[in-house]
Amino acid sequence: MKSRETTDISGHIIMVTGAASGIGRRMAARLAEKGVIVAACDKNLAALDALKLEVGLANLHTFEIDFLSDDSIYSCVNSIESSLGDLQAVMNCVGILGKNGMKVEEIELDDFDLVYRINLRGALVLTKATIKGMADRGYGRILHIASISGKEGNPLLVAYSATKAGLIGMVKSIGKEYATSGVTVNAMAPALIQSPMTDSFSEAQLTSLKSKIPMDRLGNTDEVVDLAAWILSPACSFTTGFAFDLSGGRATY
Repeated sequence: MKSRETTDISGHIIMVTGAASGIGRRMAARLAEKGVIVAACDKNLAALDALKLEVGLANLHTFEIDFLSDDSIYSCVNSIESSLGDLQAVMNCVGILGKNGMKVEEIELDDFDLVYRINLRGALVLTKATIKGMADRGYGRILHIASISGKEGNPLLVAYSATKAGLIGMVKSIGKEYATSGVTVNAMAPALIQSPMTDSFSEAQLTSLKSKIPMDRLGNTDEVVDLAAWILSPACSFTTGFAFDLSGGRATY
């Protein structure tokens, strides 16, 4: 293991979930370019195959995972460590908006439950599946993509805001539990990032959300990757249980 001061993560084995599209896809590609041994995970195997072909690097490996299945999550982690070796870090980019644009009285509970299962419960199971091995080895980095919605709560996004708030609370709790283990557990809370997820917003929603960002633009996936790469490195050794803002000046705390 490299010294704790270094930001160099080349040679590290890092699991990236949600790697078929958006932030996860860019994260997997960029980490592979940095020399990381990447385990790119998603349930969309065709998209993972396309990613592997596009990146064209032997250090990017693909694995199937379904966040609606506990067994699938555990099986994926076991497959990665059996074939590649012990994980140094996990980057969880899985998340769905669910149906949005509705006030609370119109929310379908089945849809709320689906968002909860993927955004929060799946994140918990993934953490359970990876953190003990990291702690036993005395080193690890776990980073979950949350959202500014989890800090502020966005109207007409109740399920998404609630589950991202839950994710931030989970990270704060687990970070404290493992604070002396050598494993850091953090979240990132981006404002609106240009990605396939934003395609489901109405023009009015996009305008409203963008208006809250002092930089007056959406973030981009490379900006997420650059911050995440530091959080996943040995250099990020004295921050745990924290939600890093990436908000173009929107967040003030």
